[in-house]
Amino acid sequence: MPGGSIYVPQDDKFTGASPQQMYEKFWAEGAKERWIMRGVKAAIGLAVGIGLGIRFSLPSPVLTGIVLAVVVAVADAVWSWKKHEDTAVWRGKRRGEVITARILRRRLTRHGYRILNGRAVRGEASVDHLVIGPGGVWIVDNEAFGPDVELAQYGGRLFFGEKYGSRHAKELNEAATALAEVLTKQTGIPLTIEAVLAVHGGYMRRNAVIAAEGLTLVRPRRVPDLILKRGMAALDAEQIELLARTAARELRRLG
Repeated sequence: MPGGSIYVPQDDKFTGASPQQMYEKFWAEGAKERWIMRGVKAAIGLAVGIGLGIRFSLPSPVLTGIVLAVVVAVADAVWSWKKHEDTAVWRGKRRGEVITARILRRRLTRHGYRILNGRAVRGEASVDHLVIGPGGVWIVDNEAFGPDVELAQYGGRLFFGEKYGSRHAKELNEAATALAEVLTKQTGIPLTIEAVLAVHGGYMRRNAVIAAEGLTLVRPRRVPDLILKRGMAALDAEQIELLARTAARELRRLG
């Protein structure tokens, strides 16, 4: 294991392995155990279903048990797949910026928002997404974390597991300031740009929104809700168009 211990002998099969490789290995090795546990859960579902069928005098208690067993097995399989799929960006199987861009486009364009992906101030900051609309201007970046990394804020500071999240907050706040200065100078529209980090993987409380150090952390699917609820700038259609055209012209496109 990375870091190791002087009390535990090193296992050669883990030497040089990344956390992602180790996760994949453990996941593959745990397949048999997951199938066994799924069978146990299905058997419990079968017994409960038969018991309920008898208790409520249903026409076919055995069929009721079989149906419940199948439902339990399918639900367990779906939960297991989702748990693994939640690590896809961290494992490099999917791209976080592509996922978030699709969500932003689908949810926000019908509300009058313009989405510019992969933009940078020349020689300075870069961001994954620039969102311009009636509620104001936002930058959204993406970050992937391992499944055991808990994201939280304590005493006004961000924590990514045992590490401070201050560097991420500082970089994104500086990017927001740089972009705001460019757009304000070129359009004459006073702007304050808010920074959001779309979190892929890691552990956050269900539906949590973490805000500290000038940065808001949220799951990608909830970024549009955050923007729609918290937007306060009240930009009109003409200003949105001007800002979008100026951003497209002045900000370098990445990739």
